Amino acid sequence: MRLKHLFTAAILSAASLAASAQDAKYVFYFIGDGMGMGPVMAADTYNREILKNDKPLQMMQFPTVSWCMTYSANSRITDSAAAGTALSTGVKTKNSMLGMSPDTIAVESIAKKFHDNGYGVGIVTSVSPFDATPGAFYAHVPNRSKHYEIGCQAAESGYEFLAGAGSYKTDEQNVNDVMAKNKVQVIYGPSEIEKINSKRVFLINPDGCPNWNIGYTIDSIEGRLTLPLITETCLAHLEKNTPDRFFMMVEGGNIDHALHANDGGAAIIEIINFNDALKLAYNFYLKHPDETLIVVTADHDTGGMAMIYPKVKNMAHLGSFSYQRVSKEEFSDYCKGLAKNRRVYQWDDMKEYLTENFGLFNHIPVSEAQESKLKEMFEAAIVMRNSEDQKTLYANFNAFAVEVFRLVNDAAGVGFTTLSHSGNPVPVFAVGAGAEKFTHLNNNNQLPKLILEAAGL
Repeated sequence: MRLKHLFTAAILSAASLAASAQDAKYVFYFIGDGMGMGPVMAADTYNREILKNDKPLQMMQFPTVSWCMTYSANSRITDSAAAGTALSTGVKTKNSMLGMSPDTIAVESIAKKFHDNGYGVGIVTSVSPFDATPGAFYAHVPNRSKHYEIGCQAAESGYEFLAGAGSYKTDEQNVNDVMAKNKVQVIYGPSEIEKINSKRVFLINPDGCPNWNIGYTIDSIEGRLTLPLITETCLAHLEKNTPDRFFMMVEGGNIDHALHANDGGAAIIEIINFNDALKLAYNFYLKHPDETLIVVTADHDTGGMAMIYPKVKNMAHLGSFSYQRVSKEEFSDYCKGLAKNRRVYQWDDMKEYLTENFGLFNHIPVSEAQESKLKEMFEAAIVMRNSEDQKTLYANFNAFAVEVFRLVNDAAGVGFTTLSHSGNPVPVFAVGAGAEKFTHLNNNNQLPKLILEAAGL
């Protein structure tokens, strides 16, 4: 009799839980581009040991933690277009293809599905809004390089908010004109955010800024957008215009750019910046815990980054990154500018710069042999203008810049296996309504389906 009562009680309890469960009305999908578990662990360690924060990164405090496979339809190593398509539509496709199946049939993203069901939609990124990951949520093109076509489809999507580094325009093609025809208000930079007065908004950096990247956090470029600011603006816009339900995709695209450059310090700071944007969504979740779902993942791993034993004795683990003031990309551009300058730039001038911006020679010891090599490479790259570049997906770096960053990474105890993507699985973190659906080993094309299930669609 007692077993019967216990069995009945268990059924009633399960029924009560099922009845109390709610579909997610507010869905946040955070994608750290290139953010494998190696960079996440390095950022969390930096957050704990160097920044002295007593709590882990926000994503690492979520109750659901799992893994995700990333291979594409035609390669063990995916690119961002194929991965973005899988994460947005649930369909694996070939590398370079965006929003299409391998046989070039357009496939529907969850953003479109949400929008058709009355949800407001915001798509934001720290790189180009027409890049692979954001484009996967609204575009259908056989190749990710068709930026004008992607931009036109963004304008025609009907989504309430789109933001990123910049627009696409040539003498013949200007996406901003297409935005205007579709009654989308174009807002330029932080200073114009207060001018938003339309239901549809396209937020980009001020004119004259690069259109592929809002700028690295570590470079602290005044007047540029930041991922937390973009996220905050998008969230406020959706709360105002579609308060009953909305979907947001937030991409930390600069993480990938830094990892392609094998710039450990910039990558860590970008992940912490991504985490700051995530905190805004988590604060919203705390106000609506039964109606909000947050999912955090990556499209792929970039760089094969890992923490290793520092190659400089007596260095605090990752501590050398606290002296880094510029990204590898910014430093390389600085060096290229010196090479073009008529002024004769001496080694002592560069040595002073390296001390001020990387901590080399004071905080990070440099041996005589290392300095001799640096000086030789400096003269080849800057004085003689004869240096072979290291070519990556987003930038080219002269040999001198590569050597400087190798020394900094070695001192910090960070190693890389590639300048490109790897086939490593990526983490998945989730909290809120339906978060328990993400507990098992996932494939990237499963995640959007689980998100739709959590929303009852």
